[in-house]
Amino acid sequence: MSATEVIATQPRFRQTTSELTWFDRWDHILARLGFKRNGHRVETGLYALGNPTADSPVFVTANYTLSFDALRSSLAGVDGYILVLDTRGINVWCAAGEGTFCTYELVERINEAKLHDVVNHRVVIVPQLGAPSVSAYEVERRSGFKVEFGPVRAQDLPEYLKTHQATPEMRRVRFDLGDRLVLIPIELVHTLLPMLLAAVVLFFLSGLRYALAAVAAVLAGVVLFPILLPFLPTRAFSTKGFILGGIVALPFVVASWSQSDAAWWLRALEALSYLLPMSAVTAFLALNFTGSTPFTSKTGVKREILAYIPVMAGMFGGGVVLILALAVIRFLRG
Repeated sequence: MSATEVIATQPRFRQTTSELTWFDRWDHILARLGFKRNGHRVETGLYALGNPTADSPVFVTANYTLSFDALRSSLAGVDGYILVLDTRGINVWCAAGEGTFCTYELVERINEAKLHDVVNHRVVIVPQLGAPSVSAYEVERRSGFKVEFGPVRAQDLPEYLKTHQATPEMRRVRFDLGDRLVLIPIELVHTLLPMLLAAVVLFFLSGLRYALAAVAAVLAGVVLFPILLPFLPTRAFSTKGFILGGIVALPFVVASWSQSDAAWWLRALEALSYLLPMSAVTAFLALNFTGSTPFTSKTGVKREILAYIPVMAGMFGGGVVLILALAVIRFLRG
């Protein structure tokens, strides 16, 4: 075998550290804001963390920068290897749901990295949230490496490594207020422009109150909903959204009813012109959070969409018709 052939068959890996730079943190901010959503990736393959030896543990993660950085920053003082799978820049949990963080990809990366030449043991530590698409039996059969499902959160890994046994608390998926708050910026950025356009159109068409109603309905869906999620009644996100939208619409309904001297039926139509579209908009935006919480399943979300999207469309369309009709009536009355 020539020297060139020897070099070509040697395992190759990149070096990384547990320290996050300002550039890393800036990337996290941009990712949270949804800026260049598909651009927050790291190269796939094997990384050396610290000064690992052939007996050091191997951790598996996604090639989404937030996932990779969460893992390595939690392993300060730990020498090991990080095997990065190609999840197309999506986090472990969502990628497992989509099928990109999966058995096939894990086996491919193990073989590509020649992991059997890097470490003496035959164990890879996979995040628990990646379990839905990873068959431990198939991985071991096809690669020779046993899959050990680690804790839900990377920050628990140092404690987990002491015994390689996860406590019930490490296995529990939490979705606390902090977890919900980090979802708000990207949703707010995505809805900001449509919200402002709708508010401007409604301001010139029907006045300031309708413009404020549009802003209130959107902010209820993207800001209040994740904050109040565990406290809103019902299980379906859509009905939770309908309830929240109705509550937010209530002050506009009361104001339209009490501050007008028009006939009762006209006031009732005006009240509905707030209640119907505001509830529908808030409920629709609430559905965006079904993919980022532990409260839903893929089949459940599909059933919910089929059941409630037609209702939302009908309520929103009816509200738009009422707003236009009332604008025409006001115009004719001078």
